[in-house]
Amino acid sequence: MKCLLVVAHPDDEVLGAGATMYKLAQEGHSVNVCMLSGEVYARKDRPATEELYKDINNAMNLLGADQIIKGDFPNIEFNIVPHLKMVQFIENAITETAATTVFTHHPADLNNDHLHTSLACQVAVRLFQRKSGITPLKELLFMEVPSSTEWSLNKGISQFTPNTFIEVGEIAVDMKLKALAQYRGVMRPFPHPRSHEAIKGLAAYRGGQAGMVYAESFESVFRRGF
Repeated sequence: MKCLLVVAHPDDEVLGAGATMYKLAQEGHSVNVCMLSGEVYARKDRPATEELYKDINNAMNLLGADQIIKGDFPNIEFNIVPHLKMVQFIENAITETAATTVFTHHPADLNNDHLHTSLACQVAVRLFQRKSGITPLKELLFMEVPSSTEWSLNKGISQFTPNTFIEVGEIAVDMKLKALAQYRGVMRPFPHPRSHEAIKGLAAYRGGQAGMVYAESFESVFRRGF
């Protein structure tokens, strides 16, 4: 399996699927990440660019990611970025990694950048239908990003509804927490959703929903085959 996580910002990939990334990498699958705003200039308490890149590399090395593709789209301004540019950037990442399984944000996410990332990704994954020689997509999954996805207050949009649960186990959850710790300024004290206790608790809860020992949940919205 060749996986690609398409996210808006550094740390979204770990928050949404860090334990799954570790599990898949340990099983020998190719795990790659496309960050549309790789430099997040508008982020509060952002470290220097060199330090940010170090944080990204440290986190991805812990989880076993093969490739990191960073864009320079301006964070908190995805709504004014031409949609086509974002779609084409994701298409290039899909082509470069030969991804067959794609994870991205849920479109009801409160964060505006997450919303536009999801919309662009939904278009980009159809590349195999528009261009010959592209490995067909097998599955597209939406993920939940703690402190953002649960704040989808617009009830006019369908909320995140998990229907796919990946058992990751406690070791993978602990690796997710270690990877998050590499990002300066991301973690918060309990009871914040990005606290150690809340993230581990969510994995326990999602596991309990599906009869598993710790799990991450996703919403599978497109799947080809069995």
